[in-house]
Amino acid sequence: MTYLIGLMSGTSMDGVDAALVQFDDHGQPTLLEQHTLELPAPLLIELHRLCRPGNDEIDRLGRADRALAQVFAEACHNLLAKTKLNASDISAIGSHGQTVRHMPDGHHAFTLQLGCPNTLAALTGIDVIADFRRKDIALGGQGAPLVPAFHQALFRSNADRAIVNIGGISNITWLPSDGSEVLGYDTGPGNTLMDAWCRDHLNCSYDKDGALAASGLVNDALLERLLSHPYFSQPAPKSTGRELFNSVWLQGHLHSLPAMADNDILATLLATTVISICDCISHHSNHTEVYLCGGGAFNAELVRQMRQRLPHSNVRSTEALGLDPQWVESTAFAWLAYRHINGLSGNLPAVTGASREAILGGFYPSG
Repeated sequence: MTYLIGLMSGTSMDGVDAALVQFDDHGQPTLLEQHTLELPAPLLIELHRLCRPGNDEIDRLGRADRALAQVFAEACHNLLAKTKLNASDISAIGSHGQTVRHMPDGHHAFTLQLGCPNTLAALTGIDVIADFRRKDIALGGQGAPLVPAFHQALFRSNADRAIVNIGGISNITWLPSDGSEVLGYDTGPGNTLMDAWCRDHLNCSYDKDGALAASGLVNDALLERLLSHPYFSQPAPKSTGRELFNSVWLQGHLHSLPAMADNDILATLLATTVISICDCISHHSNHTEVYLCGGGAFNAELVRQMRQRLPHSNVRSTEALGLDPQWVESTAFAWLAYRHINGLSGNLPAVTGASREAILGGFYPSG
């Protein structure tokens, strides 16, 4: 048996998820233990600032890179403290890092994740695999989404399935039952716009169960404007982030409309997420198994509206497939690290647009 740790800090920045994953001799993963660690408030504020252009960015970025690695290391120590394993038992840490800029298009496309892997390796005494996305971009790909390869390995079956990860940004993996090519792409905003509105206007970090959105009314004029973003009609391969879907973009639309209640805005933002996801699912099939993961899987109103828009599909969480929806992504990055140390590719060119399959990530030894 081989043990790896997967670390994930997503677009929502709601904490660091650390997953202890055991791999059998065939490379099949089993989630053994998990731990979530909140980001310290000053670091969280700084990371949000770094997601927007600003002053003195290089110095600030360098300090945040080291500080975040220290939080990652603490999450690993806390995770191992829950088990009977020591650092010496762990083959590697697969660290996604924290994305602060994702610009996958253009002549010099790039993506940037923080969480210094050298610092993480030094503090934990465990080898680290990190920087998974930039090899795919170097090969002409989007560098995202990377989880479809994991979804294919773990969840493909003899039924059509859509795996939808709803984090800050949402992505879909289409797993056709006929054995044809797996597809995947970012569908657009997940929780990021709703969470930002809650933080900036309602003094809370998120809309628990979608209760505030459920109490509001969708503003059709705002909804139409949001869904008119060209990203939604752009063909795949495609990926996105806060660079497109952010508070500045939202405020630009709100300023040209009559004032509306906070709950109505949340209702409209939730509808934007639901419609953009469901339109993508319907593009592939109106009769399919839909499995949700990420924070959005716990938003009762979001799930209710998805079921309403997909009446002929069975919408459930990945819990039904044996993996808690909160831990799919962190387990995926443990899996990508396992692929790296075994010399196996981790990307799907049909998903990212890369010119070929490749071993993803860089190796950062602890010694």
